[in-house]
Amino acid sequence: MQFGYTILYVEDVPQTIAFYEAAFGLTRRFVHEAGDYGELDTGATALAFSSLRLMTELGKNPQRATARAPSFEIAFTTADVAAAVQRAVAAGARLVQAPEQMPWGQTVAYVADINDALVELCTTVAPPPATAG
Repeated sequence: MQFGYTILYVEDVPQTIAFYEAAFGLTRRFVHEAGDYGELDTGATALAFSSLRLMTELGKNPQRATARAPSFEIAFTTADVAAAVQRAVAAGARLVQAPEQMPWGQTVAYVADINDALVELCTTVAPPPATAG
């Protein structure tokens, strides 16, 4: 089995896709002509968005994201977390936590996207050094 995509439920799919392109430099795969579904290319998997309206029509009970009490987060890795935060905020993201060096060596920051979903911007986690055995 392979992880294909994650779908976030948002009010406005085209606006969200445009925000992610501007804030995080992602590339649009497509947006359905009805505007209720779209995907961004993130490598091996896609980051997808579906409208709250469509999910309600399909009988689901979608919940809006909230960065103050998140039930998930999206994480993007970058070598320059501070620059990534600046770009995201300039595109309309809200700063939640400024870049911080973690005890395990990773630099981590958080922003909220235009839908109030929590987005982590971080350096990659280095694997622990191999021990001689």
